[in-house]
Amino acid sequence: MLALAGCGAGESYSPTVDVIGSYFPAWIVCIIAGIFITVIVRLLLVGLTVHRYILLKPVVYTFMTAFFTALVWLMFFKN
Repeated sequence: MLALAGCGAGESYSPTVDVIGSYFPAWIVCIIAGIFITVIVRLLLVGLTVHRYILLKPVVYTFMTAFFTALVWLMFFKN
């Protein structure tokens, strides 16, 4: 019992977002927003003809999605 004493201490809640009456974990909303922002940035890069100069496109867009996901999390759920 003494080893488990710290498990419930502090703020142990799961941030959720109300979407049309259903509660979703906030990380799902952040991932969807990160993918959406990455698609918009990709379309901008294609329009500016920078897309063809990017090497290792899957790696760049994967890290871009992770960056935007973390950015959305920090902007809206940083507490």
